[in-house]
Amino acid sequence: MTDTGPTEEETPDGLLGWCLVANVARETAHGESGLDIQHGTKHFRAGALLWLPPVRWDPGHGRWPAVGRHRGNGRRYVHMIVRADDLENFRVKGVYSEALVRSLNGYEHDPAAPRTLQNPWTRERAQDRADARNHFREALFIDGHRYAHPRISVPNPPPAEIQIDGETLHLVSYGTWGAHYSRTPAPVEWTPES
Repeated sequence: MTDTGPTEEETPDGLLGWCLVANVARETAHGESGLDIQHGTKHFRAGALLWLPPVRWDPGHGRWPAVGRHRGNGRRYVHMIVRADDLENFRVKGVYSEALVRSLNGYEHDPAAPRTLQNPWTRERAQDRADARNHFREALFIDGHRYAHPRISVPNPPPAEIQIDGETLHLVSYGTWGAHYSRTPAPVEWTPES
């Protein structure tokens, strides 16, 4: 979903470029097995808008560089590495601020060209990344082993039962590490008759 605005043929006044953006999730999972639920992250409040420049280097699996207003000082932009799992509502927005351009450029910012993004997104590429992340599919584990099939994964949240190769699998647990299924159904909880 893109922000409503001008089409590609129309360039709004003051537009300096396009950028992929996302919000910090309302609840983020931390700690062992993701059992420590927090509101936002250490550096950004829940719902904070983060600008995600194109990745030039790999900050680690599932981590992205991000620019946003820090939890402690909401007036200045800061550049941090965040977990992709802590972000939601990916979309494309236009960049209009020179201060934001300076932060997105980082060390490569050229003071002689303060309104130039050094490594810009194209609107189409940013939209493709937003769509892919908004329709993210979870890893699949069967009886404790990762099911490595390039085209089979489950949606988020995963269904209680799935069919793979004619076999019915039952959801056992679901967490930050993916959906865990078993070939045997979960035991039915006994309820006393009233």
